[in-house]
Amino acid sequence: MRHSVMRRRGLTVLIGAILVSVMTWQALSMRVAYVGLGPGPTYDALAEYTFKDDDGKKKTVELISADEKYSSKSKGQLRLVTVRIHDDIELARALYYWLSDDYAVVPRELQFPEDKSDEEIAAEQEEMWENSQAAAETAALRELGEEVEVTVTKVDSDSPSKGDLKRDDVITAVDGEEVTSQERLAELLAAAAAKAPGEAVKLTVDRDGKDKKVKVTPEENSQGVAILPGVDVEPKQKDPYGLKVTAEGLNVGGPSAGLIFALAMVDRVSKEDLTGGADIIGTGEIDEDGNVGAIGGIAQKVVAASQQGAKVFLTPADNCAAAKANVPDGLKLIKVSTLDGALKELETLREGGEPTTCLT
Repeated sequence: MRHSVMRRRGLTVLIGAILVSVMTWQALSMRVAYVGLGPGPTYDALAEYTFKDDDGKKKTVELISADEKYSSKSKGQLRLVTVRIHDDIELARALYYWLSDDYAVVPRELQFPEDKSDEEIAAEQEEMWENSQAAAETAALRELGEEVEVTVTKVDSDSPSKGDLKRDDVITAVDGEEVTSQERLAELLAAAAAKAPGEAVKLTVDRDGKDKKVKVTPEENSQGVAILPGVDVEPKQKDPYGLKVTAEGLNVGGPSAGLIFALAMVDRVSKEDLTGGADIIGTGEIDEDGNVGAIGGIAQKVVAASQQGAKVFLTPADNCAAAKANVPDGLKLIKVSTLDGALKELETLREGGEPTTCLT
């Protein structure tokens, strides 16, 4: 009788253990509404890469290219770095990512808003990627001496600026502040409108090679952007180098490659090897004036740089605090806030000097 009771108790314990194991396995296998952000691949903007086109044919292209008579080769690398999003993860993997120093776990809706389709999100990422390339080219060409001319392309017949502005006018200043890009024009108009709503502001325009002062009244459009109603403007800039970005097949989106794109463009048409033969990795959004802005996923990007074997990482100044908190041993974080500043830091490295770091 005693042995029978013990056998029943043992069987109960065994069954209980099996049930606990099954339920634990089921719980850990459940999909969760979170994504893991981890180190992604890096790409050398100065290198060639191979991909398959829509017809399945292999193509080999340069990520950044220029006309043959201007194009130069460098011994080093300028690598852009990415973050890989791990979606549709189960609880066990989410816990692993959460415990790892190399990953971040965030609510899925932050990466994939529920009010947007996958196609809309992909289109937004593609648009940011293309805008990043365009801003990088503008900044790089300015660094190479090709200034931007914000040019009036159209003045509607019912525009309040009709008679003051004319087609082909180049807007050079707003209330005495220099206009260096279309973005800068919008900023200056917004500042003027906020300071004195509804009042006219003074523009300086280059008309047929002569400076002319005119008065116009900016307004705010439906997106909250200050504009000159009925006036179309376009930034015009010469590109004697034939700079081109070919990024098809990389499957990368977002704005964070801007700094590396701009540096690679300058390097591509410079006689001097800006890398000094070193492998340089970096990140940072860039605007048309060459200002370098903060990006997301900096913790995962410094890990990706370290995994690549990098010794230096070009870091947007506004990302320094987060980068310092996650930097792997042996990786030097070089602080940059402008394209010109980044070029000077690379020059310091080539000369064996000590660059400005996030610890400075």
